[in-house]
Amino acid sequence: MNHFCHLFLARPTLESRVGNLLGDFARGLDSRDLPEQVREGLEHHRAVDAFTDSHPQVLASKALFSADRRRFAGIALDILFDHYLLRHWEQFGHTDKNRFIKELYADLEAGSYLMPPAMEQVTRRMVAYDWFNAYENLDTVGQAMDRVASRIRFRHGFEGIIDEIRPMDDELEARFLAFFPDLLAFSRSRLEP
Repeated sequence: MNHFCHLFLARPTLESRVGNLLGDFARGLDSRDLPEQVREGLEHHRAVDAFTDSHPQVLASKALFSADRRRFAGIALDILFDHYLLRHWEQFGHTDKNRFIKELYADLEAGSYLMPPAMEQVTRRMVAYDWFNAYENLDTVGQAMDRVASRIRFRHGFEGIIDEIRPMDDELEARFLAFFPDLLAFSRSRLEP
């Protein structure tokens, strides 16, 4: 899962949202030093990632990618799943999408004091460039994937992966729609008191 999906699955609190996003920035971080709700969010992020990585629909989706790009299929799917969640907001969203995104941005700005520096920098760009609304457009998703590719420091075939995704879009979307209700149920079961 990528940023938007993790925030969507978080409890609707600043601390939970920061913790659920923190999973992508927690390398070298001692989670024992975190406030309890932030730590719980981080643990939820990790559980969501483990559930996602082992789900049959996700594994089948990864297998659709060419051998040259399969190594990066998980990264591509993470970003693509944000797009699919936005594309199917009417099915999965529980509130007005624009209001929800504004709430996320407000919490990320207000919670910056809880973030390691790298996360704070990324979330500042996330808000300034309105990443979540931008992810509604598949071309923009492809640009985001290419930005990730530009940060990979070894020879790879990840750049331009959106061109491989386009002809598979319908199948990948169908697999997301089969997978995401399972993830929602898993996430809710973890968050129940």
